[in-house]
Amino acid sequence: MHKQPANEDLRVFTVVARKSSFAAAAEALGASPAYVSKRIRLLEADLGVKLLHRTTRRVTVSEEGERVFHWAQRILDDVDQLMQEVALTRRTPRGSLRICSSFGFGRRVLAPMISELVGAYPELQVRFEVFDRLLDVAAEGFDLDVRVGDEVAPHLIARKLADNHRVLCASPGYLARRGTPRTLADLAQHDCLAIKERDHPFGVWKLQSGIRSETVKVTGPLSSNNGDIVVPWAVDGHGIVLRSLWDIGPLLADGRLVQVLPDVRQAADIWAVYPSRLGGSAKLRVCVEFLQQRFGQMSPVSAPM
Repeated sequence: MHKQPANEDLRVFTVVARKSSFAAAAEALGASPAYVSKRIRLLEADLGVKLLHRTTRRVTVSEEGERVFHWAQRILDDVDQLMQEVALTRRTPRGSLRICSSFGFGRRVLAPMISELVGAYPELQVRFEVFDRLLDVAAEGFDLDVRVGDEVAPHLIARKLADNHRVLCASPGYLARRGTPRTLADLAQHDCLAIKERDHPFGVWKLQSGIRSETVKVTGPLSSNNGDIVVPWAVDGHGIVLRSLWDIGPLLADGRLVQVLPDVRQAADIWAVYPSRLGGSAKLRVCVEFLQQRFGQMSPVSAPM
């Protein structure tokens, strides 16, 4: 039976994994490389697995190490939250936050929440930027990326803000003119409106029906890298679109769009992604908790258009 690992050893390991270097981790921790090496050896002994591959140039995380890294982040985050809960006072969030997101989601859903956040915490200053590409928040200097989609790099930390998925839909006029697809194979005979998502290849839809997954190549006369452009095309009857419920929920509710292949979906949960644990930053912790609460109060169908 293996010994339970110490939180300090988990903390040292996460820093080494992010820095890919014992020396850089030691500098970040204010400790010696020998201390860092010792803590890693003890952790590997306690867990009975090899966590890191070491060369003369760099340190890489093993397959077992990646699993331990994710669990360590969760454990350390929970410990930090415990310490926050039992503290007599909570630090006041203040200072600047750099937040990023995608175009449509950022403008329609996230921007109003950020307005509420700054109203609730007036000592915060937020710089909010939107992109049509997936960013590495650590490398590009952002504190937080609020993203739609379940792909998160192993060196980043993520907290789910809301469940969400993408669905296939088209206008009643298009379906009356072209017919309703009954199977995924039928999509090849239809005009599909492709969108260049931040986390998906262009014109390729990775879809799931129950436990079965299938990748479908779609084509059509219209495409874009912006959902704000493509969704109105779908309403105008130009084809079938794959969009998140937060985006097209109201259109489904009022009948301007109709869901097709209702048992087919694409997972696209909403995540807060950040490069460092929440316990080290009151402003980041308050921001993520605020967004989690607001998303919990909002169903996808009620999201603003």
